[in-house]
Amino acid sequence: MQRRILYAMHRMGLYKSPRHVKSARVVGDVIGKYHPHGDSSVYDAMVRMAQDWSLRYPIVDGQGNFGSRDGDNAAAMRYTEARLTPIAELLLAELDEGTVDWKPNYDGANDEPALLPARLPFCLLNGASGIAVGMATEIPAHNLREVAAAAVNLVKNPEFTEDEVLALIPGPDYPGGAQIISSPEEIAATYKSGRGSLRVRAKWKIENLARGQWKLVITELPPGVSTATVMSEIEACSNPVAKEKAGKKVFTPEQLNLKAAFLSSISESGVRDESGKEHAVRLVIEPASSRQGQDDLVRMLLAHTSLETNASINLTVLGVTGTPRQASLYSMIAEWCRFRLATVERRTRHRLSAAEKRIHILEGRLAVLLDIDKVIKVIRESDDPKADLIAHFKLSEIQAEDILEIRLRQLARLEGIKIGEELAKLRAEAAGLNKLLDSESELRACVASEIEADAKKYGDDRRTLIEADAKVTMSDAKTVSIVDEPTTLIVSKHGWLRSRQGHNIDPTQLTFRSGDSLLACLPCRTVDHLVLLDTNGRAYSLPASDIPGGKGDGIPATSLADFQDGGKLCLALAIKNDALYLVAADGGYGFRCQGSDFLSRGKAGKAFLSLGDGEAPAVFMPAPAAGEIACLTRDGRALVFNIEEVRQLAKGRGLKLIDAAPGKTALDDIIPVVDGAAAKLKGERLEICRGSRGGKGKLVRAGRK
Repeated sequence: MQRRILYAMHRMGLYKSPRHVKSARVVGDVIGKYHPHGDSSVYDAMVRMAQDWSLRYPIVDGQGNFGSRDGDNAAAMRYTEARLTPIAELLLAELDEGTVDWKPNYDGANDEPALLPARLPFCLLNGASGIAVGMATEIPAHNLREVAAAAVNLVKNPEFTEDEVLALIPGPDYPGGAQIISSPEEIAATYKSGRGSLRVRAKWKIENLARGQWKLVITELPPGVSTATVMSEIEACSNPVAKEKAGKKVFTPEQLNLKAAFLSSISESGVRDESGKEHAVRLVIEPASSRQGQDDLVRMLLAHTSLETNASINLTVLGVTGTPRQASLYSMIAEWCRFRLATVERRTRHRLSAAEKRIHILEGRLAVLLDIDKVIKVIRESDDPKADLIAHFKLSEIQAEDILEIRLRQLARLEGIKIGEELAKLRAEAAGLNKLLDSESELRACVASEIEADAKKYGDDRRTLIEADAKVTMSDAKTVSIVDEPTTLIVSKHGWLRSRQGHNIDPTQLTFRSGDSLLACLPCRTVDHLVLLDTNGRAYSLPASDIPGGKGDGIPATSLADFQDGGKLCLALAIKNDALYLVAADGGYGFRCQGSDFLSRGKAGKAFLSLGDGEAPAVFMPAPAAGEIACLTRDGRALVFNIEEVRQLAKGRGLKLIDAAPGKTALDDIIPVVDGAAAKLKGERLEICRGSRGGKGKLVRAGRK
């Protein structure tokens, strides 16, 4: 369709026209002569060829409303006007020089070119995107100078390697600029296979204002992303849509936390689109506070909006033979080079044929001009002047026909001088054309020089920056967008979770659902994690920031953790990743571990504390850095030993801390010894309880009922 549009505009004289014509006139000509389909499909294709944000090098010069980056449609074709841009010369200039094959149109009334004699590979320069007959293609745009440099080297040296070509073309050059953060190895692998995706990031700058204020300005967007898209994504994060559940609108903890992060980072009226004639893209985002971390705001936006996205590449192409295939970048350029060499050879033969025909005619004219009086006499006295001219002057039929049609003004002496000059020029041109056809190296040098000339005339600087960087993930953004502040996590025995700001929480004032009570009241920071241990010894880690605040009973732990194999919540603790903790089962076995050992990615948690028959987790507490601990059992025994005797593990059953068993003699509690005392154990009572880890201990109190 695009080829037919360009050819129709070429035939309408819009190739080098100083004026625009109505788009409806172009569409009508295309439909009537070459493409008997709907006018909207033809007009939409022509509109895309005029959009500088869709094509790296627009081929149509549109006048009027041809749409916008935000997805607005173009005005109706009766209101817009169009002509071809100067760069269309690279596609159409040699069309009438025997360079391509022609085929009849749909009704046989006209001919149309099967291909265009492209002087540069526009398939790579402007890219392509679409689906047809079950196959999709996604070819990104590239820089003209880089593609031309690769083509020149391949034309001059057919042995030029794929790696050398990829060194000249480091990556796509999108119309909207932006930044490719994929590594050079990833880009090269995608180009070699012909399929893959690249990570593309928007460009931005920080504009400083008075009194320490600042604002974030987005200046370039990834391909296919508009300012309207980004603004709608920010709005969706700041004002999420609730889900209907049991007749009520329910927000997930992720939605609530994301909403809080966006509202605390961006001011209420702090997102506006200032794009216009001066700035193609200018999206301004104002922070809620000048103390807001600039990098934190940027990373949050990159993670949750299309300011950083994947741009797919699928180099599915129709070759010169019309056969679809999955190509590599190298094979596409190599095939175009072969096509261009064949095209220039055909053009050379066509020009040589035209030059030889003209030389033949001029030689006939030069011959008769030497004796013009005799020519006139033969014509006047002959019944068949053509045959007599051939006989008297030894002319060919073409030369004789030309002499008979010549004007009297062309018989002047001055005209003979011009014929001689033109003849000398044509003979020199014919000699040069013959030299090209006789020497492959000369032909390759000619093609290379033409590519270099076109690159110099139409080439421009790269717009897309290629600079490898790490991909920003949701978890990365989460850690930077969460404000580090004090909070208190409240866990009930029936597994309901909630949070309160600050640490001044009186547990006695907390209310619970009927039949429920407090399990743990845990002061911590919003950047910490809540770890839940179930009766199977499985650990479930939840970011403290995911625990919702506000009034009410909170949310059930089952909405954030997927308890496995019938496990029930039994212990809870807020942890820091780099701190040490002590866990033990009621059978008397336990170990120390780091906070990071509890963390898991999924809601299903991780197997952590190995249990024996009938055992259950009994102790989950911060481990003292040094000193002694006192292990207490239900039957009133105590054993005191140094914490260093407890091994540090990532998970497992651990070592025997005290001789205990589930039931009456079970391990009940572990208390650090501080200033020579562990709760009521002190002095002589503490001294008699000292022993080696794994011992039976001493009876110090009555057993628990």
